[in-house]
Amino acid sequence: MRLSSLALLLGASALGAAQAIGAEKDDDPAKENTYFNGQRVPPVLDLTADTFAKEVKQSKYLVVKYFSPYCPHCIDFAPTYQTLYEYYYTSKPPTSAEDKSFEKYYDIRFAQLNCIAYGDMCSKHEVRSYPQTSVYKDGEVVDVVTGGKNITVISNLIEGVLEKDHPGTRPRDLVLPTPGATSLPDAPEVPQKKSDTTADKAEKPAKDAKAADSKKDGKKADEKDTAPSPYLRVPFEVPEPKKVKPTRTPNKDGTSVALTAESFQQLVTMSQDPWFIKFYAPWCHHCQAMAPNWQQLAKEMQGRLNIGEVNCDAESRLCKDVHVRGYPTIEFFKGGERVEYDGLRGLGDFVKYAEKALDIADGVPDVTAESFKAMEEKEDVIFVYFYDHAATSEDMLALERFPLSLIGRAKLVKTKDPAMYDRFKITTWPRLIVSREGRPTYYTPLTPRDMRDTHQVLNWMKSVWLPIVSEMTASNAREIMDGKIVVLGILNREDQESFNGAKHEMKEAANEWMDKQIQLFQLERQELRDAKQLRIEEAEDRNDQRALRAAKSIRINMDRSDRKEVAFAWVDGVFWQRWIRTTYGIDVKDGERVIINDEDNRRYWDQTITGNSIVPSRTSILETIGKVTASPPKIKPKLTISSFEKIFFDIRMTFSEHPYLSFGCLAGFAVAAASWFRGRLRRTRGSSFRVEENLPIKELKDGLLGNTANGKTD
Repeated sequence: MRLSSLALLLGASALGAAQAIGAEKDDDPAKENTYFNGQRVPPVLDLTADTFAKEVKQSKYLVVKYFSPYCPHCIDFAPTYQTLYEYYYTSKPPTSAEDKSFEKYYDIRFAQLNCIAYGDMCSKHEVRSYPQTSVYKDGEVVDVVTGGKNITVISNLIEGVLEKDHPGTRPRDLVLPTPGATSLPDAPEVPQKKSDTTADKAEKPAKDAKAADSKKDGKKADEKDTAPSPYLRVPFEVPEPKKVKPTRTPNKDGTSVALTAESFQQLVTMSQDPWFIKFYAPWCHHCQAMAPNWQQLAKEMQGRLNIGEVNCDAESRLCKDVHVRGYPTIEFFKGGERVEYDGLRGLGDFVKYAEKALDIADGVPDVTAESFKAMEEKEDVIFVYFYDHAATSEDMLALERFPLSLIGRAKLVKTKDPAMYDRFKITTWPRLIVSREGRPTYYTPLTPRDMRDTHQVLNWMKSVWLPIVSEMTASNAREIMDGKIVVLGILNREDQESFNGAKHEMKEAANEWMDKQIQLFQLERQELRDAKQLRIEEAEDRNDQRALRAAKSIRINMDRSDRKEVAFAWVDGVFWQRWIRTTYGIDVKDGERVIINDEDNRRYWDQTITGNSIVPSRTSILETIGKVTASPPKIKPKLTISSFEKIFFDIRMTFSEHPYLSFGCLAGFAVAAASWFRGRLRRTRGSSFRVEENLPIKELKDGLLGNTANGKTD
């Protein structure tokens, strides 16, 4: 019995050895062998939950790629990892170990683990994003690289651990292949052996072409992405949301569709079709006046944009659900998202808004450096969202909520082009900026959670979505003027040469002023940092731990809320002639002028420090604005209202800005008045009492003693 068992064991061993030898000599493509520099390379070791613990201890070093077959970043990273494995597998060991292979000399192997099939194993090893490359030494993790990094980054990871174990054996500069290559750059390509089948030969050019495309698309991004992102996220799903095509031809008949609660839900909220809808009441005079323009808009948008209307008298519940607070209310819908139209109600205004609304129907477009440059020639304000391989579906879904609010204001695009990273100096992702005429302004919060905060991001967008020098119209006048000191150019659009020159001068002044403010801000922040460092050094010199902790806890928080923003705008002096003459006493016929307006305090400046009029010139504007923004202003302002009105205005502003202080002052005056009145009343009552008291005494005396004037008594 023992002999038969021994024979069986020896037979199995012999069969296994024969199969191993056959595998080394067999170049059958069915076993997925690849070739690099003319040498056969076996497939990468596939780990499972059962084999992981064993394989990780079979060699001193084990390089493991954690991936998901559905992750697009993992698919892009696959040629990089495969080529790197082939490169090291076919590399030669140091000359002192010619009898050993590279893997045996350094005792290193390469493997991969499918995190979809073995999710528990990936969770156990704290895999937080795909793909992830980990290096194990004696079963313990020694280094990790997250994301689809380039071949140089992964090679540096491996070279670092090998050099520590075998100092001086690794070259300083490695000549690495490009992902998908079958040989080193200085070695000739070696064709496949004759045993390759015809099908494999047909597949190889396609594979090489795909690898070449992957190399073109990913090489620059990999070169830039040399460090793992500090915010680890799991890009499990494809981050780009699918674009839903319209289910029907929009506005087929060119009419405004009367919607009910049922049809509204079916056609508007349950679909991704864009709709421009007015909510009205038949008795509303404004709605009646707007009706012809709305019907004409439907004709203009035939076949392009759905136009609808809701009678709030008949559909009161629907209008209540939409939060209609006045008539008419006009809103643009796309699926579950909506935005209220707050512009003018002329036909041209409706058409202009509808044209811009159509641009957002396909979502946030992806741009390259070239397409973005072409877009800058047409758009004054463009928001740019930068993302990388770690972008998640949640990031993209949050991004898709913003375009509706930007209709008629600005464009929103996204990019992962390395050339765009370099232009705007982006080193962390995701990142959001606004480019106003080529000048970037950065959104300061950096964490993915902050970037998905729709309310917070939209508030920032509203603060920067005006151009550097914007045109003031009836729809944006309050947005431009309120809460700011506005450098307002009164220009004549009819004189194109003078008009273009004046706008150019105002833009130059605006850019120079903004640069100056940034420099002052940085200087002030550096002064605060220096002051903090001096306190730290002083505490260290005195060895005062308590003072040291207090100094280190100082936060450099520069609150600029008390400083009014300076904005730049221009207005058509001919169209706004009457308002400009009555408010500022200026006539555009006398020439183009600039006024600096402080709407909150109903005051303005129209002269420089020398008493000359401010003209649309960079020098004239810059020499005046600094003196106007000083506290107190160095130039005396003029009022846009009368002196009598200014008194009541100041009182009202004081009550609105300082309600508690105003209430306290009123209460103090009331108490003082009551005290004075009470004292006056007491004095009056006291005098009357003494007179009344004397009279009875006198009468009493006269009655007792008698009247001695005539010597007679009654």
